[in-house]
Amino acid sequence: MTSQPVVLITGVSSGIGLATAKKFVARGSRVFGTVRDLDKAAPITGVELVEMDVRDDASVLVGALKVISRGGHVDVLVNNAGVNLLGSVEETTPKEVATLFDTNLLGVLRVTQAVLPHMREKRQGRIINISSVVGFLPAPYMGLYAASKHAVEGMSESLDHELRQFGVRVTLVQPTYTRTNLEANTHRAATLIDAYDRERSLVTRAVSASLNGGDDPEKVAATVVAAAFGTWQMRRPVPGQAGLLSKLRRFMPAGPVATSLRKQFGLD
Repeated sequence: MTSQPVVLITGVSSGIGLATAKKFVARGSRVFGTVRDLDKAAPITGVELVEMDVRDDASVLVGALKVISRGGHVDVLVNNAGVNLLGSVEETTPKEVATLFDTNLLGVLRVTQAVLPHMREKRQGRIINISSVVGFLPAPYMGLYAASKHAVEGMSESLDHELRQFGVRVTLVQPTYTRTNLEANTHRAATLIDAYDRERSLVTRAVSASLNGGDDPEKVAATVVAAAFGTWQMRRPVPGQAGLLSKLRRFMPAGPVATSLRKQFGLD
């Protein structure tokens, strides 16, 4: 990797993306961060902001070319931009799911495909995709969000196999609830079914409480930086609750895990 690594991070306006951008700057990296609207974006010390909408093919291509033109290359790509969707599977429409996947999965795909030709040519690079504990432990009333993160996990693992020959590696960073503006950016199913009201309300309150008491974004950012410059690992749960949940999922029988999950959301 070059003496001053060039890092591209999507979605740096707030939360994990903002904390990660600052962490890379502090480490001496040249950092490019994407925002959807440059005119509305607040400046971030040491970060070169680039306008990019990960849902738009042309926007992604233009933004990526600007980064490569200015930085010469990209050593680390952090696919952070994402949205949430809350609602039962039955009451979530295919159109709502398509919108969710357009950001959470296809957004990752678009930016990765825009950067990869240059990483392959340089024969080195790290791609870090921000997943979630629901990428391995689905939660009630977040089924489609979980599905989008499962899809990112599957694509990332396959991609890593394909890219090793070029010296490029892929890592999944798996946070648990983090104190970000995710709740404010959470979309809810538009057409609700009364039969789900009681449990959906319980889950909504539990998620809100978990976010308010969740990890600091800097904790996730530290894991991202470790994934960028440390020994390669396919999956890096953020230390603490996410790491514990990862171990429980792998080693405990499914029944007790499900019982514990339902208790956490107040469903039993």
